[in-house]
Amino acid sequence: MTSLTADDRLHSHAELAAFVRALHQEHLRQGHEWENRTLDHFLEALAAWIEDSPGWYRNAGQELPEAGDWTFLARALSAAAHYE
Repeated sequence: MTSLTADDRLHSHAELAAFVRALHQEHLRQGHEWENRTLDHFLEALAAWIEDSPGWYRNAGQELPEAGDWTFLARALSAAAHYE
């Protein structure tokens, strides 16, 4: 399964794009095994995880990255609804 451990880091937008493509390929092969198989369930789970992420980081012994570019991620998610 394509996932990140607490120690994994992405260092560029290219690595993020590669990760999302790998996630897409995994969904094509094994999406029927995912807990959140449909877009509506996936997006709801994404929002719930983002809300709960401070706890995930705390449990992993890490700080939630305050300097993360949250706007970039929001723009990417928004653009994906219409980008060709």
